[in-house]
Amino acid sequence: MAKKSANPARQVEVFVPPDAIGQQIQVIRGVRVMLDADLARLYGVPTKRLNEQVKRNAERFPEDFVFLLTLAERDEVVANCDRLARLRFSPNLPYAFTEHGAIMAANLLRSERAVKVSVFVVRAFVKLRETFAAHRELAVKLSELESKLQDHDGQIGALIDAIRSLMAEPRGRRKPPIGYHTETKRRK
Repeated sequence: MAKKSANPARQVEVFVPPDAIGQQIQVIRGVRVMLDADLARLYGVPTKRLNEQVKRNAERFPEDFVFLLTLAERDEVVANCDRLARLRFSPNLPYAFTEHGAIMAANLLRSERAVKVSVFVVRAFVKLRETFAAHRELAVKLSELESKLQDHDGQIGALIDAIRSLMAEPRGRRKPPIGYHTETKRRK
């Protein structure tokens, strides 16, 4: 449950479903990140203010917390996400925040909403990490099963060949007559 502030004029109730946040998490450069515009919207601040705080506190944001997208990366993100179409003509390249960078940004903003939403952001990152781990385990198990099936296919093929060779009529040998026969030839 969200807490209410002591000052009724400043009550901030926040609930953001982790699934809604999870849809805003993208993989760029092999890392799960949220773009500055999405993070700013969640934290209830303008993107410009969020980016100002990042620039003013650069020592708190190493490369594994936040990085600036390249022009090609921005174009790819815009092409893949309709909600980010407004970034296409922006003169500034967007920042990409990792899970730790998103938390650090919430701490710098010092707004009650940012602090509360950061909990939901972390939960979304954790849920996504668990989902990826489950998929990775499933992929490994499927690979193991596939290799076993390939081994079994070879063994089954050999078994079928052996059965066919047993079923084939022997060549060059005459079959003995079937039934009861008396010897008709006399011995000389």
